[in-house]
Amino acid sequence: MNTVDFKVPFGQGQTIRVQEDILESFYPYLHRHQEAQLMWVVKGDGVLLVEGQVHPFQQGDIFFIAANNAHVFKSLATDSKNEACSISIFFDPLGKLQQLFMLGEFDSLKEFLNHNTRGFKIPSTENEIVSDRIIQLKNSDQIDKMMHFFYLLRTLSAISKDAEPLCSETDGKFKAHSFHKSRILSICRYIDSHFKEELTLESIAKRANLSPQAFCRYFKKHSGLTLVSYLNQLRISEVCSRLHKDHLDSVSFIAYNCGFNSITNFNRIFKHIIGCTPKEYMVSYKQKSSEK
Repeated sequence: MNTVDFKVPFGQGQTIRVQEDILESFYPYLHRHQEAQLMWVVKGDGVLLVEGQVHPFQQGDIFFIAANNAHVFKSLATDSKNEACSISIFFDPLGKLQQLFMLGEFDSLKEFLNHNTRGFKIPSTENEIVSDRIIQLKNSDQIDKMMHFFYLLRTLSAISKDAEPLCSETDGKFKAHSFHKSRILSICRYIDSHFKEELTLESIAKRANLSPQAFCRYFKKHSGLTLVSYLNQLRISEVCSRLHKDHLDSVSFIAYNCGFNSITNFNRIFKHIIGCTPKEYMVSYKQKSSEK
């Protein structure tokens, strides 16, 4: 799955961008940008893919996407008018704001940004206070916007202490020394291109010039995931994407074409990652489609 390098447009003199989107579906391409993003899903549901890890989302959810994390929000319903509504706050931690974060008074906010390079989901119990902050920021301008922005960051900083990261340790894709980063990226590019096929541990380890046992240790150390977990997340993400588009195909047909060779195993993995069975997922999709 190729990643689009995207530059968020800012107006002249802007350091914070508030963007409200009302569309038929969320932006459908895996992409990354140097700006951090706080996204409130006002309407819509589906799955969020961040650096190869999958998270279901629904109306009301709020996510902090760290700078340079590859991500995509995949809509559950793609045909309903105005089905995907969101408000995003974009800012570049290493841009003009960096000088402000150097001030001693902002040490806690700088620490928050330095320690949350993997993003996180806002706990549902905190959605109301964060969404209120987002609305205040959206409705303000000039110096008031900056003040509300710092209040928002302070709120996120407090919440982040108990939040689970959205992905494994990353630096673009994986945090590692240059040699290991290049090597693991090469491995992952191969897996990303062939995950629909019947990949084996032995065949992938051979490409990396490692024994199967050494490869398992190497991959887990530098990606934060086991090979099986990485493959499963890629395949389930592709299944969800195709369920939205290829709804005339059976779930089992799609599963087999995405690399699964056992429907029992597929059902178990799907529920573990998405949180519901494929049948429940499709019922939800049909309900959404019938509301058009």
